Amino acid sequence: MSRESMRVVVVGAGLAGLTAAIDLAAEGADVTVLEARDRVGGRMHGIRMSTGVVADGGAAYLGVRHTELLALIREYGLHLASTAMTGDSTFLIANQRTTTAGRVPPLDAVALGGLFDQLEDLVARVRPEAPWRSADAQRLDRLSAARWLAESVSHPDAHTFFPLFLGEMMAADPAAISALHMAFYLRSGGGIRYLNAFEGGAQQWRIDGGAHLLCQALAERVGDRLTLRRPVRAIEQDADQVVIHCDSPDADAPSQYRADRVVVAIPPLLAQGIQFRPGLRTPRATAATGRGCAVKVHLDYPAPVWREHGLSGWSVSTDGPLLSTVDDSPPDDSAGVLTAFVTGAAASEYSALSTAEQTDAALTHTRRLFPRLPAPTRCTVTDWLAETYSRGCYAALFGPGDWLRLGPTLTQPHGRIHWAGTETSLEFFGLMEGAIRSGRRAAAEVANAETPSSPRKVLTP
Repeated sequence: MSRESMRVVVVGAGLAGLTAAIDLAAEGADVTVLEARDRVGGRMHGIRMSTGVVADGGAAYLGVRHTELLALIREYGLHLASTAMTGDSTFLIANQRTTTAGRVPPLDAVALGGLFDQLEDLVARVRPEAPWRSADAQRLDRLSAARWLAESVSHPDAHTFFPLFLGEMMAADPAAISALHMAFYLRSGGGIRYLNAFEGGAQQWRIDGGAHLLCQALAERVGDRLTLRRPVRAIEQDADQVVIHCDSPDADAPSQYRADRVVVAIPPLLAQGIQFRPGLRTPRATAATGRGCAVKVHLDYPAPVWREHGLSGWSVSTDGPLLSTVDDSPPDDSAGVLTAFVTGAAASEYSALSTAEQTDAALTHTRRLFPRLPAPTRCTVTDWLAETYSRGCYAALFGPGDWLRLGPTLTQPHGRIHWAGTETSLEFFGLMEGAIRSGRRAAAEVANAETPSSPRKVLTP
């Protein structure tokens, strides 16, 4: 059929949905994007500091292998900021504060080396294109990452380090994810060394001014075919069309949209909450599927004052709430931005606190880490576990049994409904690069679909 006659609704204006919408518009489709929030970007969100600098409240870092993301950054005239740090790292291990020139915590080096050897061996056995078909997949998918550790490594220092590592890499509690999901995530992202590295790795750069700028640029390209404050509640389809039912902010706004195809580009826990008629053959999420357990705390300073004391701003703590911190100050050093991560089980506990309690706990921890620093100008908390239209961050966590049940149909269309989002990408799962690639894949599926319909106005890309 002629692409000029295809009507497509994209559900979700995060990076995956916006990418799919622009690709479909370029094919001549009539595209409408529905977003539940009052902003675009999904899990890419800018947080304004008191100095006017904008920090990344959500997704932030990228590396040289993120080719689709780098291409979009160039296309839209955005710039990269290096994450290179100088100065000593700070460690708070078992209430003992130390500083050192390296980034490795003062734990038994042989034990940590043994842990990484075991992890590397496990990761190498995963089939990234189909993790549910990996050797020993059934056992590994039933096994939690915590249980895998207990069976594989005995040294207490490895057990101390493991949840910190998974928290940084995946925002995961080892008890809540399967060993297969852990291994796949690390393999999909480029391997342990690449994911864990700043220089030359997946954390080499940030987008100068905030990653949200890319989504804003994409949204401007989509233009008036993007509609905010439209949470989708139900999607029904028959042989002729799809009808999308959503909430509307007022009586005059439409609550139904008709299309030939739909791209659902939201996290699986949110997609599972949509009522599909006819129902899904397999779910988008199960009772074992978890939220990415991440809370980001931004500490605002007039300048990167920690550097005056020979510190890089990088820290690791074995006790929460701030399990790690990193210097995210702007390239011109016009302000000091210390970003702290609360992840895994600590994030769930932290999210349960009141706003005042969260701030107090963060400031108390900061004083222990950096006793010579002045109080920050502001402390801002971005609690992704409490975000209604994200249900966690960095990405959904596949629990025991999820890959065997969900994996085979992760990208399989449900009739006229197609799936996008970083959790549907078998390349760079959980990362911005994965989101873009998923949007491109879904758009190609739709563009190649045969769906008769009447002509409609075409969105000019």
